[in-house]
Amino acid sequence: MKPFETIRSVVRVKRVETDRIERRLARAASVADLRRIAKRRLPGGVFDYIDGAAEDERTLAANQDAFAATTFRPRVLRGVKKVKVATTILGQPLAYPLVLAPTGFTRIADPQGELAVARAAERAGLPYTLSTLSTRSIEEVRSVSDGRLWFQVYAWRDRGLVQEMIERAAMARYEALVLTVDTAVFGRRERDVRRGFSLPPTIGPRTVVDGALHPGWTWSFVRSEPIRFANVVGRDVGDGASPVTLSDYINTQFDPALSWDDVTWLRSVWDGPIILKGIQTVADAVLAADAGVEAIALSNHGGRQLDGSPATFSLVAPVADAVGGRTEIICDGGIRRGSDIVKALAAGADACMAGRSYLYALGAAGETGVDRVLEWFHADIVRTMSLLGVGSIPELDRSLIDLGRLPAAASTD
Repeated sequence: MKPFETIRSVVRVKRVETDRIERRLARAASVADLRRIAKRRLPGGVFDYIDGAAEDERTLAANQDAFAATTFRPRVLRGVKKVKVATTILGQPLAYPLVLAPTGFTRIADPQGELAVARAAERAGLPYTLSTLSTRSIEEVRSVSDGRLWFQVYAWRDRGLVQEMIERAAMARYEALVLTVDTAVFGRRERDVRRGFSLPPTIGPRTVVDGALHPGWTWSFVRSEPIRFANVVGRDVGDGASPVTLSDYINTQFDPALSWDDVTWLRSVWDGPIILKGIQTVADAVLAADAGVEAIALSNHGGRQLDGSPATFSLVAPVADAVGGRTEIICDGGIRRGSDIVKALAAGADACMAGRSYLYALGAAGETGVDRVLEWFHADIVRTMSLLGVGSIPELDRSLIDLGRLPAAASTD
């Protein structure tokens, strides 16, 4: 054999990738990698708004630590030829058990913002939850997606405004309302305090320097239309046309006296399913089931509200035992891999929610990044279930995981 043929038999010339987004994504194999890329591409204040949490950020860390502390009990020689990961939530099909969580101000990560996420969710066969404080409106998001859309509701002091947005969501064929119940007041997010972060960003020496260090983001930002709270543009509650700190905005506009009576009121103005997002105890999960809501999202707002609240995953098993199938359970918080989703379902959840994971992807590589992370989650779930010896979602149960290392307090109300 000639030397050239010998070399050719063992060496392959790598194809040159001409797409800059694909070149960037070629360096990423996980959500952690996307986070690293997003941190490099986004201005510090923007990244910290996405990445940060309340006070010492202990609950933020605890959300992921709870998954890490739980190990699998894989079964072998099970004869699983094909893994089926499709399931349902609220009686409608899911390609796999994930719902994209509501996130405010998504356009600070990428100019397409919520439009990009909604399109990616539809392609993946997953529901997307639009935030009340979105930077694209209810109608704009529906105009780019024929997929499953949910609308997240905050309890504004102006209930007429809430009802108006609910009616708009109904007209735009949103299928469910997600009432966030953990924002009586705004959590102290100290990264934002240190940065003096506001929306839209205020211009000062630090902002100018940060923008110069992140020219790609800055150029996209200045070429795009102004960022506004799109669902309340022109209303007297303020739409972000003038710089405002999020804490001041929420503490003046949202109603801290939200109660179970408001859940009853919500039912009177909305005919579809209702999900309560922000349940953090077994006792409140039982009350929610008693109130007849279709689903609860066990959530601590990604650690952004009460630092020291329980890790979400630690609540799944005791809540599942307590509600006995009377309401569906969504685990929201700390999802970074498909294996986390498998653990949550094995513990008793019906699906999971993820927000930061797709925001990192959006900040790292735009809409293509969101597509990629949703593909990873799907592949992760298939691979994890294959290695567990499980062929379908209904087969996932606690015999496949070891919950013994979770905090004992998780089993109490």
